Amino acid sequence: VKEVSTIMAAVEDGPGICFLSWKYSHYFSFVLEKDRNIVVNCTLCGGSKTLSTSKTSNSNLMKHLQKQHASTNLVEKEPEGNVGDSSSVDAIPAKQRKLDFGQPAAQSITQPQLHRLIARYVVEDMKPISTVESHAFRQLISHIPVRGRAGKAPSRKIFSSFLDQEYANMESELKNTLDMVEYISTTADIWTVHNKSFLGVTAHWINAQNMKREKAALACRRFMGRHTYDSIASELDNINSSHGLSFKLTSTVTDNGSNFVKAFKVYQPAPESDDSESEEDGVTFVSIGDVLQNAADDADDAISLPPHQRCASHTMNLISCTDVEKWLLSEAATKTIYRSATTKCAGLWNKASRSTVAAEIVDDIIAKKLLVPCTTRWNSFYYALERISKIPVVELNTISSTLRLKCFNEREHQCIREYCAVMKPLTVALDILQGEDHCFYGTLLPTLESLMTKTLAIKNGLQILVGLPDTVVQAVKTRFAHVLGSEDALLAAVTLPKSKLRWLHDQAWKDLAKARLLHAGSSKEDEFFSFEENEDICATAEGEVAEYLKSGATGLDSLNHFPMIKKLSLKLNAASPSSAPVEKLFSLGNLILTPKRNKLSDHKFEKLLLLRYNHWFDGNQIYNF
Repeated sequence: VKEVSTIMAAVEDGPGICFLSWKYSHYFSFVLEKDRNIVVNCTLCGGSKTLSTSKTSNSNLMKHLQKQHASTNLVEKEPEGNVGDSSSVDAIPAKQRKLDFGQPAAQSITQPQLHRLIARYVVEDMKPISTVESHAFRQLISHIPVRGRAGKAPSRKIFSSFLDQEYANMESELKNTLDMVEYISTTADIWTVHNKSFLGVTAHWINAQNMKREKAALACRRFMGRHTYDSIASELDNINSSHGLSFKLTSTVTDNGSNFVKAFKVYQPAPESDDSESEEDGVTFVSIGDVLQNAADDADDAISLPPHQRCASHTMNLISCTDVEKWLLSEAATKTIYRSATTKCAGLWNKASRSTVAAEIVDDIIAKKLLVPCTTRWNSFYYALERISKIPVVELNTISSTLRLKCFNEREHQCIREYCAVMKPLTVALDILQGEDHCFYGTLLPTLESLMTKTLAIKNGLQILVGLPDTVVQAVKTRFAHVLGSEDALLAAVTLPKSKLRWLHDQAWKDLAKARLLHAGSSKEDEFFSFEENEDICATAEGEVAEYLKSGATGLDSLNHFPMIKKLSLKLNAASPSSAPVEKLFSLGNLILTPKRNKLSDHKFEKLLLLRYNHWFDGNQIYNF
């Protein structure tokens, strides 16, 4: 150590070890030492110009060579045998070593892989197809190595053909997947944008292997002409037939529009009848003219639609917007105060949304913004009222007076608070039923029961809107009468492990649900082809039901241990309680068919939308949530 220190001190008195060991030091001659720097002369320049650099860094000298002698082919000097004492100096470590972690070179990809990456970017981020012609985009792609050469973005024509081929591949794989599914449900609706109408359809089912809920968009076709019930039925039947779903659908979920309701009412398949006994064993001759005429008259008879299920979310919106509003405005005691309160709220919303000064005043007083309701969604009206109900009356009136609006009195503010308290369970139920993830048809009945129970529990604390909870509960019972008395809805809820019988508070209802589950599980076909004693069959079914209801597992995959109940659940819970999935399809469509892209062809728009909704390029995982 003492020897090394001596050598280091000697070196520090000279040019410095960093300069002496530098590979290009032979192009410079040492002149003098100045504090912590050294002064050298460049031999390539041939003059008396001197350069200064640090003893521990040669960056200034390297910059000089790169700038002034860029055309010179620099040659590294031969490593010297010694600097002072070679054995000692070579042992002296550098002041700071640069670590080499062995970073691998950029991995190259194939041209088809590059096309898929570009397609994923364009489709998933809903970019125009013309993006591939952008100069900046093509320059970016050129820096991606493709098997030893620079990447090249395809032309618009080639890229469009590539998307068409990928769409065909997606359709083929989707049909193969649907062929292996036993029970499927769909949602449908009509969307109008830029003076065009589109019929959207999404499919939903439960994967029998992993017991996960899956979905896919089937179509978003241009719908020409008037939205009549027969046109809707014809188009839906074509979509179902083209995907091989005519005999697999358990139900189709739509809103409460009269055209959809009539379409499913008129084109329901006729019940099967056996007329073989009344027919005579003979041959009947019919003219070919009569056959052709009957075929033309009965063209509509070929259309057959699955059972119809009304959207629960849309029905709840009708309860809040129609039934509740009707009660509030029919009672003299509540009509005046409710109208007065909501009118003052509307004044605040208009001011705060149309004036930046008003918005700043609101933000300065309550440090929040007022929520403005949307005309198409009732729950936005609730959340806007809830925001106002949480503002103290003093601060609320400070805002009103500053904006030169009428102030709220205590009864009006109390009316708003009571309205929000009563309608909160309805809002929570609406959010649950509109959620796509893990929301099965079996969720509907427990949600309705919880909604009615929680709404009635609020009644005791009311002073102004005392009759509102009873109105909400009665509206739920009236509009959901077909669900509350449905055996399928009951079995769908019971065959969901997370609900089972927990949502039923009456023991008589629990016994009834258990009996219906047992009856539905032991089918007549199983009894016919069973060669065991009837007592053994009943004992097996009863044992499975009892074991299922006793188990504490809440995951859907737990049904793998109960094959009878699993089969029921796959069929009854394939449907979604609302048509929210097809609404999401239209929301994505609105981001694709923008005003700047309104000349996009109908077929190309449908392909881009379905590729995006099904996440075809996202790791080829089409259906999982």
